[in-house]
Amino acid sequence: MAGVEKAVDTPPEKRYYMLVCRNMHTDGGAKMRDVVKAFKVLSDETRLRVLNVLLKRECCVCEVMQALQISQSKASRGLTALYDAGFLKLRKDGLWSLYSIDREGVKSYQSELIEVVKTALKGNKNVALDKERLEKAERVGARRLCALEDGTSCKMASL
Repeated sequence: MAGVEKAVDTPPEKRYYMLVCRNMHTDGGAKMRDVVKAFKVLSDETRLRVLNVLLKRECCVCEVMQALQISQSKASRGLTALYDAGFLKLRKDGLWSLYSIDREGVKSYQSELIEVVKTALKGNKNVALDKERLEKAERVGARRLCALEDGTSCKMASL
């Protein structure tokens, strides 16, 4: 049919925009500010990488730090932003705060955005390295020095 694009031929960025516009009207009247918040939180490379790591498994802040080779504050801020936007859920296990994708609690447009991010980042070298490092990441206690793969070290903040 002329003028109608096939979803397969449409670039991920355009599908992302189209699905949000469609769902703003059909997802129980999603509030504009919620949609804007979702776009803002996904407009940062680090937060996209955090989201992608969490697609693999539940993680604490120190595991995200190790997988992405970022500071504790950057990992914490990224996780908090994704949590505040409604993409993540938080589970406490003793002293550990464990984050995961909130598959049951997300709105349909958020679920679709997560899938678009997953598809768009497939084959990305940094994302592949993040996932490799995640396999080796471990939960470490408060104030413990952790050696990152690049030879630098970071001091863990108190949990």
